[in-house]
Amino acid sequence: MILETIKGWIALDSIEYFDRQNGQLCRETVMGDAAIKWAYQTMSGQWCSQLLFGTSWLSRALGWYFDSPLSKGKIDSAITDLNIDESEFAEPRETFASFNAFFTRKLKEGARPFSEDPAHFLCPADGRLLVYEDIEGDSLVTVKGVEDRLDALFGRPMAEFCGGKVAVVRLCPADYHRYHFPCDATVADSVAIAGQYHSVNPMALKAKPRVFCVNKRSYTLLDSDRFGRVAFMEVGAFGVAGIHQTYQGKSVERMQEKGYFDFGGSTVVLVFLKDAIVFDDDLLKNSAAGIETLVKVGETIGHQP
Repeated sequence: MILETIKGWIALDSIEYFDRQNGQLCRETVMGDAAIKWAYQTMSGQWCSQLLFGTSWLSRALGWYFDSPLSKGKIDSAITDLNIDESEFAEPRETFASFNAFFTRKLKEGARPFSEDPAHFLCPADGRLLVYEDIEGDSLVTVKGVEDRLDALFGRPMAEFCGGKVAVVRLCPADYHRYHFPCDATVADSVAIAGQYHSVNPMALKAKPRVFCVNKRSYTLLDSDRFGRVAFMEVGAFGVAGIHQTYQGKSVERMQEKGYFDFGGSTVVLVFLKDAIVFDDDLLKNSAAGIETLVKVGETIGHQP
């Protein structure tokens, strides 16, 4: 048993992604990897996981701590350990009153350039991206041989997206944690779904692949002229007791801020209608090989057919 656990840990230690900007395959620095391994790869951790992640109490307790001045001392080490570029910050690190103030920071104007071409679909968040084409029936994504359904993800029938496409953007603690609208659109509906708080790190997903359908999440249905109806979903995770929407009104513009995540790993899921978008070639190639691509807010991830 011990040997098998160690083998599993070794296999899960190597999380690689393709950095689109420098064209290199990189290894991810995982914040709290030892805790993730314990929680998802040991018998004691799995026994405690429902208590830890099944309800919001621990995430809310962590949220209180990271909102308090007591957490300010962790900012410097996070910037150093995660190699975060503070030259992009709209405000200097000294102005952050807590770790969460740093974590939910805004960026300088122009830090995330984007295409003005309305036929280009923009990435809504900094993160590691996988794309999936031609959803089979109403299935969403197969992870470790487990197939989930769109209605399980959204908590209601979503037949209109059958045969469509999916993009999954996984945010890490090192990333900018505000997310933006990827195209001009009109908000048709907005729904919040209560749920659990499991990690979305690949090490955890390999052990518990259905977290997208059980975690706390919210989604917005966007109607756009160029890409039809697009479902924009935010998925919470361990430590994320808050998914905050900052936009107002029904009419939204590309790269307008939509909201932000409190501290923790997080994910944005985009679901498209059939033949509504053509994903970029590098994303298709990397995703077919099971490799995430690091993409920044505002970079093009696809275009109008």
